[in-house]
Amino acid sequence: MLEINNLQKTYGKRQVLKGLTLHIQAGEIYGLLGPNGAGKTTTINILCNLLKGDRGEIRIAGQSVSEATKKIIGVAPQENLLYKTLSCAENLRFFAKIYGIRGKNCDKRIDYCLDAVGLGDRRNSPVESLSGGMQRRMNVAVALVHNPQLLILDEPTTGLDIETRYDIWALIQQLRADGMTILLTTHLLDEAERLCQRIGVLKGGQIVAEGTLPELRKMIPAKEIVLLRTDAEDAAITRGEAAGFTKRNYGGDLAFWLPDQLELKEILDIFDGIPLDSISRQPVQLEHIYIEITKHSVATPAPPEVV
Repeated sequence: MLEINNLQKTYGKRQVLKGLTLHIQAGEIYGLLGPNGAGKTTTINILCNLLKGDRGEIRIAGQSVSEATKKIIGVAPQENLLYKTLSCAENLRFFAKIYGIRGKNCDKRIDYCLDAVGLGDRRNSPVESLSGGMQRRMNVAVALVHNPQLLILDEPTTGLDIETRYDIWALIQQLRADGMTILLTTHLLDEAERLCQRIGVLKGGQIVAEGTLPELRKMIPAKEIVLLRTDAEDAAITRGEAAGFTKRNYGGDLAFWLPDQLELKEILDIFDGIPLDSISRQPVQLEHIYIEITKHSVATPAPPEVV
């Protein structure tokens, strides 16, 4: 569905994209992660033909990026692009006309989009009367009005409460079940972990790691992670490293990578004599992988070769 090969973009002397290569298959949700300044927004703007890359090739549904491909992309940006004094239906009708959709076909698309995002009963409600979560859903509805083949969701749940996030997640999963291909950017790693079939980490203008969650987990030589809280951290670190554990710090908590899964008693025996306030175990999660890729010198696979 989407093929990006060796995409490069420079602003003045700053190279933002350095040979970006990624491929998204039809019908999958692909999560594009990366710190601020990694090049995500620039990539989206180039996909939408709002910017031109300096070098590289982009094909969407087999077509090179152009004015024509704008009609096969739907974009729900971080900021809601809605006219708040207009009703939900009026907003959709306005954007539908931009794409040349009129008459009965327009009415059908409005009905479909409102039902798809669970706002069929708010058809005539002004957008300003909707909750924040409903407005985010309306933002997605606008992106769907012209029936795009590729939907780009840029930080779709940032700033929303957990209940509303779950509603948006359910919507995204339903869109995929209906056959939509989705490119999702997010800083919420649990969101990417929950929704995405494959994940790419963008760093310094390149994809430095990519794959399914099980594939990405292989980048960390750990079967599980143990978190400790203790006033005797130095002693705990010495004991853990002597046992072959790798030390990390996550959010102020002392953590160890365990190369093999151990019984809790075996772990407690290793730290015997060290006063522990708490000890917990957890599987390797996307947040641990992401931190390694972006903050540490973990080995990352080379991007695919351009054939």
